[in-house]
Amino acid sequence: MTDDRHERIRQRAHEIWEKAGRPEGAHMEHWEQAAAEIYAAGKPKKAAKKAAAAKVEKPKAAKAEKPAKAPAKANSAKPKAKA
Repeated sequence: MTDDRHERIRQRAHEIWEKAGRPEGAHMEHWEQAAAEIYAAGKPKKAAKKAAAAKVEKPKAAKAEKPAKAPAKANSAKPKAKA
């Protein structure tokens, strides 16, 4: 790990710790969260552009409107034949 990256992780972990109310014993969680954020920020931008392009919705063709269905017929009160 480069010294610059290590320092950025340390600073970000400290920010996370302060925002969390300075809890005791959570330093590893804060460090891991900060490291994940820093590593994610350092990934190549091409991957981010591809992911963003994949999320863009393409316009959908307009569907022809279907006529509304007629209401279902009520069952007539026919007596059932006994077997």
